[in-house]
Amino acid sequence: MIIELSGEQQSLFEYIEQTDAHVFVTGRAGTGKSTLLSHLTANSEKRFAVCAPTGVAALNVGGVTIHSLFTFPFGILGEVDIGKHLNRRTRDVLKALDMLVIDEVSMVSADMMDAIDRALRIARGKRSVPFGGAQLVMFGDPYQLAPVPPQDPSERAYMAENYQSGWFFDAHVWRNSDLERFELGEIFRQSDAEFKEILNAIRDGSVTQEMLNRINQAGNRFPPHADVIKLATINATVNQVNAQRMSLIAEEPKNFRASYTDDAAKIFGRTLPAETDLQLKVGAQVMFIKNDDSSMMKAPTGGTIKRWVNGTIGHVVDLPKSGIVVVEVDGEQFDVGPATWEKIRYEVEEEFDEASGKLKETLVPITLAEFKQIPLRLAWAVTIHKSQGQTYDEVQIDMGRGAFSPGQTYVALSRVRALEGLYLTRAITMADVMVDQDVIRFMSGGQSVTTSSEHLPPF
Repeated sequence: MIIELSGEQQSLFEYIEQTDAHVFVTGRAGTGKSTLLSHLTANSEKRFAVCAPTGVAALNVGGVTIHSLFTFPFGILGEVDIGKHLNRRTRDVLKALDMLVIDEVSMVSADMMDAIDRALRIARGKRSVPFGGAQLVMFGDPYQLAPVPPQDPSERAYMAENYQSGWFFDAHVWRNSDLERFELGEIFRQSDAEFKEILNAIRDGSVTQEMLNRINQAGNRFPPHADVIKLATINATVNQVNAQRMSLIAEEPKNFRASYTDDAAKIFGRTLPAETDLQLKVGAQVMFIKNDDSSMMKAPTGGTIKRWVNGTIGHVVDLPKSGIVVVEVDGEQFDVGPATWEKIRYEVEEEFDEASGKLKETLVPITLAEFKQIPLRLAWAVTIHKSQGQTYDEVQIDMGRGAFSPGQTYVALSRVRALEGLYLTRAITMADVMVDQDVIRFMSGGQSVTTSSEHLPPF
């Protein structure tokens, strides 16, 4: 599998590197947002930190949570004295930043975005400059993931009184700072023009009944074999399917026990990256839950070669006594050993720069805890939420009692490459197409933003 940038992605990478503009990178499913983010963090010459709103999202990008990076307390931050929560190490890290990269920014609330702004101004000693002069580069798609609203009634009231919406783009900081939005347009996942048009209409809520009829007509059939992955709305359905399929394999399961440092459970918290006890059988359908980091070979055309990526589907073909798992993917067999997830924090180190003859500050990730496990999970079924970012040739979608969050139906349908690979347990209805009106306002240009690629250098 060769991972390389398109011309559009390369131009945006160069723009981010050559400017200090605050950039929001978005785009429909399959446009390569994650590929660009990985390339940016692997190749940027700027001093940067990577963070995300949740522990799982942070682990997926090799970063830290926003709360961890900024040492924020939990809850609404608008009336919190941020300066009191910034210890010396945190201030040093934030002061050293050239660029802050935020993944899954659509899950970041307006209140937290303003707190990030205040923290950077204080730590960097530039209180009159948005984000203290640091560059923000954000990735995400508001049509797919939303911020979790506060549960406390007083916190909900605070947000309603102080913000137009809870979304990051309605933070007060953007009143005095330009947010440039670049929407990646080249879709790599689907090639069929009709299917892409329908998916985009479901994404932004402009879908017609005729379009849904086309989807339902295509998906109104049984899967051709039992291993077509099922996407379901809730964990209970997924667990039931996987347990039932495992029970059909007669042999005893082999257990793989995770190994981790003594304080890993405390440091990772509720976001352990894999199961502590993973049970597998020969014949089990599995999904890789971490990119292959052991074979980052250069491809002849540029880019890198990986044997698998997070979300690759395969089948267990052997469980040798050596402790590895042999997985077959598209006719090719791979020996899969334990992968390592690291919980990190950033620290500032000084090194001597021979060119300038001066000490130079660098940001380095320090490992706090490690978790090792075979990077697989059972995958006859997964939740729609966990399928985010993945691509499948064949998918059976079970919407159960219906979509219950904006973007859920779009995420599910956009996982499959073509209508020929789509199978539905029931028809998709208009009630399943849920789109947040604030997202439509923002994404249709209701903010002072730059769309598409008008400011990018030519390809």
